[in-house]
Amino acid sequence: MTTTDGATDTDGMESLDPADWSDLRVLGHRMIDDMFDHLQTLRDGPVWQKMPDPLRQELRQALPRQPQAPEAVYETFQRLVQPYSTGNLHPRFMGWVHGGGNPIGMLAELLAGGLNANLGGRDHAPIEVERQVIAWAAEMLGFPSDSSGVLVTGTSIANLIGVLVARSAKLGPSVRSDGVDGTRLVAYTSAAAHGCMPRAMEMAGLGRDALRMIPCDAEGRMRLDLLAQHLEADRAAGAQPFLVIGTAGTVNTGAIDDLRAIAGFAARHGLWFHVDGAFGAVAALSPKLRPLLAGIEQADSVAFDFHKWAQVPYDAGCIVVRDPARQLETFGAEAAYLKREDRGLAAGGVWPCDLGPDLSRGFRALKVWMTLSVYGADRIGAIAEQTCDLAATLAARVDREPSLERLAPVALNIVCFRYIAAQGDLDRLNADITADLHESGIAAPSTTIIGGVLAIRAAIVNHRTNHTDITVMVNAVLEAGRKRGA
Repeated sequence: MTTTDGATDTDGMESLDPADWSDLRVLGHRMIDDMFDHLQTLRDGPVWQKMPDPLRQELRQALPRQPQAPEAVYETFQRLVQPYSTGNLHPRFMGWVHGGGNPIGMLAELLAGGLNANLGGRDHAPIEVERQVIAWAAEMLGFPSDSSGVLVTGTSIANLIGVLVARSAKLGPSVRSDGVDGTRLVAYTSAAAHGCMPRAMEMAGLGRDALRMIPCDAEGRMRLDLLAQHLEADRAAGAQPFLVIGTAGTVNTGAIDDLRAIAGFAARHGLWFHVDGAFGAVAALSPKLRPLLAGIEQADSVAFDFHKWAQVPYDAGCIVVRDPARQLETFGAEAAYLKREDRGLAAGGVWPCDLGPDLSRGFRALKVWMTLSVYGADRIGAIAEQTCDLAATLAARVDREPSLERLAPVALNIVCFRYIAAQGDLDRLNADITADLHESGIAAPSTTIIGGVLAIRAAIVNHRTNHTDITVMVNAVLEAGRKRGA
């Protein structure tokens, strides 16, 4: 059994490293082998299973005061945690836009943990890796090579950064000390935009009511005629429009706004043009899908996630800003303890803490860098294209089934449909069907509201999903519908 007794140096000081590394080394290799086995046999297990209440209670312990053997703690992980995780590794997880991760990214997390680098700043190689990742992101988007950016937890925070940079661009860097000083700033986005956009306005101190949610057309895209009407009305009322947010892949249906038209509108009216491309921005890596994003290269900033369509393990969000000066004037750090030097570890020019709100930051760039380096951007783009092809297959199957009804156009990789071969409350029925699939472990779609009715929503994001998985999921929906609708 591995001992947790720490090594003691010649001064009698204790560390957390083991006195003898051999047993811990064996355990570490076992953990890696076990996780490879887990990934290799995903199809053999359920997508998801509910954690039993007794096991939940077993996890709820007082703060451990005394050491435990690492093998015992790992056994607890295997028994209480691993079997009851989200399930998004599984090829039939189709509920939310969660990426499936990848084995190289998993290993990169181990390496990053071993280095334990703080990427808030200073002059060291991990920050150069992140700068390279940002440069690759800019290239993917068609941005200038000197664009700035930073990796964050996810697009929710990346979108908040976009709002804050747009606010500074409108009011100047003095907004950091003076606040908005009563200025009535207003912004615009699609009614189908992600819920993090109103929250970003809240956290920026502007209020969610300052975000105009513009209705969409039949394809789920923001209507530019209504956008123009809202802007004119706001200016007539004395408000100051400062930001328009396009969406590349709406959360419900995957619709993509007319980004080129929005870019032109923003330029004509002096607005900052930000794109929420949480998963859709990665379509830029596919020659077939990239034309759908026409205009994204004209944005002032773009937020997206590597941990969705790019299949990087959680978490890995990204914000890229066309004009580095705008991002720097929004977040540039001035504290004395962050003073830059010409030499030594404190050198390095602009640090990541100058580009976002975090000072203590992990080395999340390594898993992005290794994923893109090992698999290549073209292969990641091909995976995105593959999931869209599977969505088209699913939509065609739904359209052929008399018991099913498709509720929205399929723009990318999301299909919204419902079971209709029953009487009574179809919303309740389809919610129950979805929960039945979850609890059976067969598949995990989610639900949403489309046109006022509850839909089963299948978001095909995982690189492991294939045509058989689509068939299994649809057949399970039909079987559950027949049982409940009888």
